[in-house]
Amino acid sequence: MDTAEKKVILKVENLSLTFGKVAALSDVSLEVYDGEILSVIGPNGAGKTSLLNCLSGFYRPDRGRIAFDGQEITNMPTHKRAEAGIARTFQGIQLYLGMTALDNIMSGRHIHMRTNFIQNALYWVWSDREETDHRLVAEDIIDFLEMEAIRDRVVGSLGYGLRKRVDLGRALALEPKILIMDEPMAGMNVEEKEDMARFILDIQEAKKIPVVLVEHDMEVVTDISNRVAVLDWGFKIAEGRPEEIMRNPSVIKAYIGEE
Repeated sequence: MDTAEKKVILKVENLSLTFGKVAALSDVSLEVYDGEILSVIGPNGAGKTSLLNCLSGFYRPDRGRIAFDGQEITNMPTHKRAEAGIARTFQGIQLYLGMTALDNIMSGRHIHMRTNFIQNALYWVWSDREETDHRLVAEDIIDFLEMEAIRDRVVGSLGYGLRKRVDLGRALALEPKILIMDEPMAGMNVEEKEDMARFILDIQEAKKIPVVLVEHDMEVVTDISNRVAVLDWGFKIAEGRPEEIMRNPSVIKAYIGEE
């Protein structure tokens, strides 16, 4: 991908974050371009999740700047970032286990709902029409992620891989301009990983949504990423195409563990 011709969707400049005397991020800068998949890799403790938490608003950096779609968001609250178009999936699944897959995806539509409690009571026709519109969006996501067979099943009864798929569906229900994913393949078997990798590529290609993901499976990273950024002890030590990163001596030493 020729980044010179691509629009910068997310820009991180000189980001630093500390917890006490521990530096989680040190002067990290990177850019995410429209339509790309950017993977962030590194050994445990490298600062990957801290970076994602800064991007999605769960952490406030000590120094540095974050801009999204041309707007300064460094100190923007998490819910405002979601409204702006930043969606996030987590390594640990955060779903409503007693609700169906469809209802969980519908819950992701909350930022797009316009009617309030009083309007629901007094103007039920408008409310009913709005719910129908949101349900159509949710049904499209179910088709997209091939979840027809589980749409009405309670999420707590589903296997881990299917729960991760529902979690992805709920993020897509936000209609994001960018999708941030923290270890989407963690805990999955080979078949589930293949399915998730295919869906991530479909999100990029069919829905034109750029993706930032943290992932430990290097085969997946190499297969689906346009670019890779490497963190080590809070510093960005490399950035480039997957094939370049896999040959980088600093990456080999820090991440793969070879001399």
